[in-house]
Amino acid sequence: MKRSYLGEFEEIVLLTVAVMEGGAYGVAITHEISEQTGRAVRLNQVHAALERLEDKGMLKSEMGEPTAERGGRRKRLFTVTAYGRRTLQEIQEVRVSFWARLLNPFKPATSL
Repeated sequence: MKRSYLGEFEEIVLLTVAVMEGGAYGVAITHEISEQTGRAVRLNQVHAALERLEDKGMLKSEMGEPTAERGGRRKRLFTVTAYGRRTLQEIQEVRVSFWARLLNPFKPATSL
């Protein structure tokens, strides 16, 4: 399968789904990204990225069981496919390679 390239937000969404290990659904993913990145993230942005990633074959989804907290509605749960895991590994390898080649590593920021 030909490799698909990801934008930063798609990469973050894919990585978040991987970290959540089966408990990943739209609202939870949105909260996790906001918490970890400190950026404002809208649910519709997450849903659009999830759909693109599923279309690319990096995610798969299935409907979970109805829950009382959602008024009996079911959640669409996302998991990373083998292709998605392979893509994340390739991205990590590229980034690690570039960081290792950095001649003058950045120093930690100091507060003024």
